[in-house]
Amino acid sequence: MYKQGIYKETDRMSDLICDNYPMLLVMSRFGISLGFGEKTIGEVCRLNNVDTFTFLSVVNFLIEDSPIVTEDVLRKLSLETLIKYLHNAHDYFLNFRLPHIRRKLTDAISSCPGDVAFVISKYFDEYAEEVNKHMSYEEHTVFTYVSSLLKGEKDDKYNIAIFRKRHDQIEAKITELKYILIRYYPGESSHILNSVLFDIFATEEDLTTHTRVEDFLFVPAIMIYEELRS
Repeated sequence: MYKQGIYKETDRMSDLICDNYPMLLVMSRFGISLGFGEKTIGEVCRLNNVDTFTFLSVVNFLIEDSPIVTEDVLRKLSLETLIKYLHNAHDYFLNFRLPHIRRKLTDAISSCPGDVAFVISKYFDEYAEEVNKHMSYEEHTVFTYVSSLLKGEKDDKYNIAIFRKRHDQIEAKITELKYILIRYYPGESSHILNSVLFDIFATEEDLTTHTRVEDFLFVPAIMIYEELRS
């Protein structure tokens, strides 16, 4: 069971991680490594040049599982820190998580009839390409726009509302793949297949929380920043 509540900068980082192990991914996406001993969250953030308020805002937002974020919190967020967090999350999904699942999936369906294995592999590859396009747009268009905005460079042809309108969900196809494997896998269940399914479930949940950070923290914070400089 995860610990529910508000974490403060005086709490130990080790307690945060041990009580809520999914925060390992959050911590790493802020560029924080393990080996922090008994240091507090504030001490670890400062040692890693991470804005403590932004780190705690993301952590508490995800742990509380609540979309309610006050304007005061949004105004205090470090946009540079949020961009780093989101960029590292993209790198994790595209260069580690999805390739890792693809390799395990190949092993899991190796004994399937060739046509079935082809369809499952093709379905996954199409999904991975969809995620890549989604995140590449954010990297090359959205983050570039925000970085320029932070430098005082205004783009009259683009704003964060454009991104907000086209910010589609990317979890649907992997959910379908999960159901295909559960319902129609044509062979005996195996440890490797169960491991793949576990990874797919975890990735589906991880992508959902990633999208929530974008929708309820990043985008609203940018909208406020735009208003202040309009």
